[in-house]
Amino acid sequence: MELVWLEDFLALAEARNFSRAADARNVTQPAFSRRIKAFENWIGAELFERGPRGVELTRAGAHVLAHAGEIVRRIHDVRREARAISGREAHAVRFCCTHALSFTFFPGWVRRCAPGLGAIRLISDNMAACEQVMRRGDAEFLLCHHDPELPELFEANRFPSVVVGYDRVMPVSAAGPDGAPRWRFPAPDGARVRLLSYAEQSGIGRIVAARWIARDADVAFTSHLGATLMSLACAGEGVAWLPLALSEEALKDGRLAFAGDDSLGIDVEIRLFRGAGRLGPAAEAFWDALRE
Repeated sequence: MELVWLEDFLALAEARNFSRAADARNVTQPAFSRRIKAFENWIGAELFERGPRGVELTRAGAHVLAHAGEIVRRIHDVRREARAISGREAHAVRFCCTHALSFTFFPGWVRRCAPGLGAIRLISDNMAACEQVMRRGDAEFLLCHHDPELPELFEANRFPSVVVGYDRVMPVSAAGPDGAPRWRFPAPDGARVRLLSYAEQSGIGRIVAARWIARDADVAFTSHLGATLMSLACAGEGVAWLPLALSEEALKDGRLAFAGDDSLGIDVEIRLFRGAGRLGPAAEAFWDALRE
C-alpha cells in the first residue's frame, strides 16, 4: 500500500468528483482513477459508488474515511518529528482545525489572509482532540465552529480569539427526483426520523445537542466526521445537521435538500483561537494582521 493512495482517497471523498479530485492532486484523471482502483483492490472492497451525479462513499468507504485522515496525519507527523530530530525541519506555524473546516474553509482562508506566512503545519481532528492539542501547546492556532450562545471553549484571558467567518448548520437529507427531501424533520404524522448524528467529541455535535433540536429523532448512525454523515445523507440514510461550508455544493447540485424549515438552522461563528503566551515571530505577525 502506498501513502499516495490514502491521500487520493481523501481527496476524492472530499471532492466527490474524479476530475476535481485529480486536479487537486495535480495528476491526470486516468492516473488518478488507476490509483483509486489500486487502493480499492488493496482494501478488498469498493469504496465509492460511481453515478451520474458524481461519486458517493459506500459503507466500506465511510468506514475507511473515519480512519484514513488520522493514519495520514500520523505518518506525516512521524516524518516531521524524525526530520526535526535530525535538524532538517524548519519551523512551521502550527494550525489545529476541525475536520469539516480543514476540508472546506481553511485552504482558501489561509491563502487569502496569509499569503506570505511561510511554512504551515495543519493538524485536523475532532473538536475534543483539538482542544487538547491547544492546551498542550502543540499548536499555535485553532480554527473551529463556535456558537456564541454556548459557554466559551477556553478561558478568554489565556486563549484570545477572533471571528474570521460565519456559517449556518442546517438539517439536510437526500433529495428525491422532484428535489424534495426524502426525510423531513419533524416527520409528518408522528413518524420517527432517522438521525445521522455527530459524536459527542465533535464541535458541531455539541452545538446541535445543546439546542435539543433533534431530540425526537432515532439515532441511526454516529460519527465525528461531517463528511461521513454527508455521504450517508446523500445515500438516503436519514437526516444530518451539517454546516453549509460542508454541504453547500451538494445542496446546489441536487444531491441534498433542506430537511426542515429555516427555524431549525443554527447560526455559528468560525473563530480562530491563539495559544497562550508568546508565539513565534511569524505567528505573532499573522495574529496582529488579523486583528487590524
